[in-house]
Amino acid sequence: MQKILTAIAILMAAFQTAAVAQEKPAYSIFTSDGKPADYGTMLKALAKSDIIFLGETHNCPIAHWLEYEITKDIYGKAGDGLVLGAEMFETDSQLLVDEYVSGLISSDKFESEVKLWDNYYTDYYPLVSFAREHGLKFIATNVPRRYASFVKDNGLEALETLSDEARALMAPLPIAFEPSSGNEAMFGFMQLVSGGNDGKKSYFAEAQALKDATMAWSISRNPGRKFIHYNGNFHSDFHGGIIPYLEQYCPGRTVMTVCCVRQDKIRRLDDENRGRADFIICVPVDMTMTY
Repeated sequence: MQKILTAIAILMAAFQTAAVAQEKPAYSIFTSDGKPADYGTMLKALAKSDIIFLGETHNCPIAHWLEYEITKDIYGKAGDGLVLGAEMFETDSQLLVDEYVSGLISSDKFESEVKLWDNYYTDYYPLVSFAREHGLKFIATNVPRRYASFVKDNGLEALETLSDEARALMAPLPIAFEPSSGNEAMFGFMQLVSGGNDGKKSYFAEAQALKDATMAWSISRNPGRKFIHYNGNFHSDFHGGIIPYLEQYCPGRTVMTVCCVRQDKIRRLDDENRGRADFIICVPVDMTMTY
């Protein structure tokens, strides 16, 4: 009998070991300092904030799925007082966004006239449709790309030469900008990879500042409303990017950030990802990409 019991115990242990080995979690959540968290804990914290930045890896399906789930659950708490906004839509598209979300124009008309990212249908269509279904405002927060390109070639000071109509589509001028060695190195590398700039000085970092400032300005024009903003990680990592401009335009509003990162192993937060956001979503590096 003892041998039978021992054999059963060994067999059960083997089954448990196999079950653990077969676990393939799609993501893990951590707090800023690397402590494990769960979705409920994250949602409860986010619900207390005035403005929520959902930083994403643009081609990560887990990031996009969780953006939708967070939006749905925050709406369940905030109701019609919720406003959505996204880097993926530019300020000169706001009228089209308003007309589509309000039901004035069809999806065909909207999609044929507005500038859409290539992954719109898989990743952002659900969020815009959620706003349309529930009658929520959806804000096109980003500066028109032609002006970001203009600054990349000519610098922020050149914006003063634009018309009043053009300047109405961006944050008020002048836009504060202080170069940092880290940003200069990163954007210098980007210029090198993209083939340079015909020998001219590049203003990549200033173009990025224009984007961040305009997104902050767009968010700030919805005072007293809970706001969820969707953007690439870089625009809100380490409470930088958009957030310092937001503090300038509407001081006193509470902000929480989420970012999505890829790691070889997701049971522990890598040191390099600590502090990137209030909550960090870790996804395996071999997770399927949306493009």
